[in-house]
Amino acid sequence: MAYTVFWFRRDLRLEDNAGLYHALKEKGNVQPVFIFDRNILDRLEDRKDSRILFILKALSSLQSKLIQLGSSFKIYHGDPPEVFKVLASRHEISAVYCNHDYEPSARERDDRISQLFQDLGIEFKTFKDQVIFEKDEILKSDATPYTVFTPYMNRWKGLYSDNHSSPYDTNAYASSYRKAPPSPLPSPEELGFQSAEVIFPDAEPDERIIRNYHLTRDIPSLQGTSRMSVHLRFGTIPVRRLVRMAMQLNEKWLNELIWREFYMGNILWHFPYVVNGSFKPAYDHIHWINNEEEFARWCEGSTGYPLVDAGMRELNATGFMHNRLRMVTASFLVKHLLIDWRWGEAYFARKLLDFELSSNNGGWQWAAGTGCDAAPYFRVFNPYLQAERYDPQQIYIQQWVPEYRDPQRYPGPMVDHEMARKRAIETYRRALVR
Repeated sequence: MAYTVFWFRRDLRLEDNAGLYHALKEKGNVQPVFIFDRNILDRLEDRKDSRILFILKALSSLQSKLIQLGSSFKIYHGDPPEVFKVLASRHEISAVYCNHDYEPSARERDDRISQLFQDLGIEFKTFKDQVIFEKDEILKSDATPYTVFTPYMNRWKGLYSDNHSSPYDTNAYASSYRKAPPSPLPSPEELGFQSAEVIFPDAEPDERIIRNYHLTRDIPSLQGTSRMSVHLRFGTIPVRRLVRMAMQLNEKWLNELIWREFYMGNILWHFPYVVNGSFKPAYDHIHWINNEEEFARWCEGSTGYPLVDAGMRELNATGFMHNRLRMVTASFLVKHLLIDWRWGEAYFARKLLDFELSSNNGGWQWAAGTGCDAAPYFRVFNPYLQAERYDPQQIYIQQWVPEYRDPQRYPGPMVDHEMARKRAIETYRRALVR
């Protein structure tokens, strides 16, 4: 009997899932499928990558729910087009449904998949699920994309209505899943990775934290941020639910969700070259020093600047870094050490549990002054002032750099702040007057 595939990707949930809802409602006999994409996994350097463990945990939770519904996942490991070729040769597949992905490599993959399905006579349908607005849904009056956040945010809020965050009631069509016996999930070792004990953020948003977000968001020693970024990254919670909460509880937090959409469904979609180059091409002429020893010290958290080192050590130990520290550490690498922002971006991509290409790229280009932010390039964070302002009692620093007060154990600053600030400004100035 022919069946429809729903291809789970960055939407690891049954509830309020746009593409899954349409597959269940429109087709029936829906077979859930997940593919561990070999092209992605083979590029991961760390065989203990916690993101693989997060995905497996999410799939295990979904599998339990599917089994209760009399269905089951089919899990594959390989190149998606090749996987689907084999599937189509063994089964009669009428259609494949999934949700949009905005990254250039994913768009190229989906173009190949679309052509394959066209050749095989299989219907291929994708849906908006990761964001409220995407692509050409928010444009300026001249039909060009926004490149500055505040006007984009204002337009986003002007266009938004409650309908935009209405949930998709997948439960109403639960009988449309294909009946199948339970199948086992792969182990990390079967995928080429190692098991590890990792504590992941709770998938349930803390309303108290969200209500106070505007008061606590910049203090790294507090649990003052929602920690929803990893769940948004893998789609274990729908963005529509979080937007509804933000509308009710905290506009500042809503703005952060809009920042995510600005980078993902707007900048990355319309300007995919930012993945490899500066949003402002003139900044590609900057003469970076790119000292590998200094980069290594930044990576390990031994720069002699306690707040920078604390942020890097937290990242290395936990896969998380507070947003304020992401800005401080990025600014230090680019402006103080004159190391290409792409080096730091790649390091964060390797270490962050919540790594999101669009937000990571946007944040690094913001810190480097090469992105779409309107601020001038001579913004250089002072790590000492940042520590005084956001960690005045040094609670966060003491947690991650307990030896910082001992000159025998903690190194002095690897570069003088004022000298580095002046050097950075002059280096940028020379690049931009070419």
